[in-house]
Amino acid sequence: MTENTKAIVIFDIDGVIRDVSGSYRRAISDTVEYFTTQAYRPTPVDIDHLKSEGIWNNDWEASLELIYRHFISQGQQRQEIQLDYANIVTYFQSRYRGTDTKNWNGYICHEPLLAQPSYFEELTKSGIAWGFFSGATRLSANYILEKRLGLQSPVLIAMEDAPGKPDPTGLFATINILENGSNQKPTVVYVGDTVADMHTVEKAKAVDNSRTWLGVGILPPHVQETVEGCEAYTQKLIQAGAKIVLNNVQELTIRTISKLEL
Repeated sequence: MTENTKAIVIFDIDGVIRDVSGSYRRAISDTVEYFTTQAYRPTPVDIDHLKSEGIWNNDWEASLELIYRHFISQGQQRQEIQLDYANIVTYFQSRYRGTDTKNWNGYICHEPLLAQPSYFEELTKSGIAWGFFSGATRLSANYILEKRLGLQSPVLIAMEDAPGKPDPTGLFATINILENGSNQKPTVVYVGDTVADMHTVEKAKAVDNSRTWLGVGILPPHVQETVEGCEAYTQKLIQAGAKIVLNNVQELTIRTISKLEL
């Protein structure tokens, strides 16, 4: 961070930098379907409803919870249901990363990008320090950031580095790396697509009120298919603390941030 830094922008990755409706979310549906012996395959709306509770940012845990809820809906008691979390994670990864551990061949290989390298170049030129705080694994996050986007060693706090959202520990860790000991207190913007992301900003604000915090919501592509979907999702993000909700992350510019700070 330099003396001329105007703001710090930290991005979530899934649903913000890459479209995961056909990858992570598809892997959730595949996993739940497999472990319920094809009795239940959650729809995108089902997954959105779960995510809107604000505590299911980890997609392995979300898969596990949906499996539990299916069996509970069939009259079983949670404590009676025998599920092996490690097996669920392994199966999920076989769908998401694929069956080849060295050369991934799963859904991750086909995720559409929602931002271009030039966008991050413009942020830097505008005096914005930027980085990433994501619940994705470091391998998965770096695959998209470095291999697909071509970013050079971007600042990243991933699943292995901090507790899951909405715990703000990872957000503070990302800020600390970017500030690098500076005494400045620039505005911090966290950009995410879920209720948990917005709750993370609110929790960070409660811990440190010495600076301006802005939560910026992004509508993931799968909810933009209908006007009703957009409106409902937008309201959930705003209720969770989003200052503004955008259709695409690249709409967040220094001009937009300046307006939000007023």
